[in-house]
Amino acid sequence: MPQVTITIPATSANLGPGFDCLGVALGLYNQVTFTAVSQPSLTIAVTGLDAAKVPTDETNLVYQSACHMFDRLGKRPSGLHIQQKNNIPVGSGLGSSSTAVLAGLLGANALMDGHFSQADILAIAAAEEGHPDNVAPALLGGLVLGVMQGEQVHIEQLPIAQQQVVIVTPDFQLLTKDARAALPNQVSRQDAIFNASRLPLLIHALETAAYPKLTLAMQDKLHQPYRLPLIPGMAEAFDAAYTAGAAGVALSGAGPSLIAFAPDCHAEIVAAVTAVFHKKNLASRSWILPIDMAGSQINKLASQGTI
Repeated sequence: MPQVTITIPATSANLGPGFDCLGVALGLYNQVTFTAVSQPSLTIAVTGLDAAKVPTDETNLVYQSACHMFDRLGKRPSGLHIQQKNNIPVGSGLGSSSTAVLAGLLGANALMDGHFSQADILAIAAAEEGHPDNVAPALLGGLVLGVMQGEQVHIEQLPIAQQQVVIVTPDFQLLTKDARAALPNQVSRQDAIFNASRLPLLIHALETAAYPKLTLAMQDKLHQPYRLPLIPGMAEAFDAAYTAGAAGVALSGAGPSLIAFAPDCHAEIVAAVTAVFHKKNLASRSWILPIDMAGSQINKLASQGTI
């Protein structure tokens, strides 16, 4: 039976001033294995972190994304078994939904020997997600700037110094739609200039590991001031991370995860941020992660039977 395994990294988008356009891939991975079977059937098994939160029926996002690709290809297997191994927390601002969308597209395309290129899949995934800041680094690895013009996606893979970052995820549900709803419909010219001036500085600082510049470069006025109050203790957590040695701190995506960049003191930053959330009666999970430079990986086993 044909079988394909897709491994996809977590991502952190926005990184302060890079709202909806900048993201980085992280060394934390979800893995999805697709097996074509001869009998008409669908089975989905999910293991790992937050497995109970992932549906195992036709509402499963990996399956829905795979079906979109099967429809584009005009063919599909008679039956399908999907095995998900999750290490990325669900609803955390670490790109779990992007991994599901990409896994479905890449897996279905590879399983059926499809003709869609990496660029095609990126465009489809960005359209499904609404913006490329998570799917682009998850697919390509590293630091990626994504620009949308209509349905067209322009991607710039940017150099980034290899380093470790801190991720702390409080046990607090913040729906993306609620985080979006908190944003104003218009911003001032001053706030737009504020972000526009910091984004190129942020890219330069990440490329060269210029940590002293990150505190200034990661400042933002387009989304974080409106989202921080939604997460108990997050503003205090930012301050605690800086006090513990962080050079730059930001919400990861729309939150509720925090990402901190630092040359050292990673464990101290974790302890300081975790303590703040603990005072707010929130448990938290944490990681010290490298930058992933490889992006999504596809491993297809030779066919051993008929579809």
